[in-house]
Amino acid sequence: MKIGILQTGHSPDELRPTLGDYGSLFEKLLAGQGFDFDIYSVVDMEFPNTITDADGWLITGSKHGSYEDHPFIAPLETLIREIYAAGIPMVGVCFGHQIIAQALGGTVEKFDKGWAVGRQTYDWGGETVALNAWHQDQVTTLPQGATPLASNPFCANAAMTYGNRAFTVQAHPEFGARFMDGLIKTRGRGVVPDPLLNAATATLDQPVDNQLLADKIARFFKTRDVS
Repeated sequence: MKIGILQTGHSPDELRPTLGDYGSLFEKLLAGQGFDFDIYSVVDMEFPNTITDADGWLITGSKHGSYEDHPFIAPLETLIREIYAAGIPMVGVCFGHQIIAQALGGTVEKFDKGWAVGRQTYDWGGETVALNAWHQDQVTTLPQGATPLASNPFCANAAMTYGNRAFTVQAHPEFGARFMDGLIKTRGRGVVPDPLLNAATATLDQPVDNQLLADKIARFFKTRDVS
């Protein structure tokens, strides 16, 4: 099964040589699941020729906001709507979670309570799931057809499905401890409040459920089910 990764940002220059860019992080996360991958750097205006170039599509995280005026935003939203209308399975993570919601009629805003950074726990249908997060923006109004899957007191819409067409999650199952530590050091200081960064650093050695989410993403691509 061919998965097209729509890369909407780049990892920090300091981390990329050793830890990889955002697209390669997902290749590693989903390794061993029977997929082949093509990466399209849509942030650099590199788009697929057609939505049938892949059997499923995955939209990555980004430092950009989905509501910002960047050249790639409008064509990406058009592509999302085309993929959705065709019923090709689509997964979105962080920015991907947000841009899918926005493209389908939801609202994304800079959250007035600030940042979620580091290990967070979510109520996922009665199960506690721990994942690394790095975001200030949130989906504040759900589009038609979206069903919430996970939440916590800070993030009400932390994961969603759109029938059997899309599965999205706000947190980052592709971020491990080394990558989070690198983000804190290269993109956190002076942007995210120090107490949040210090708290995130203190939890780097605690377990997260990245493999659980990898399995959910793979299951969705293969069966359209995330249970």
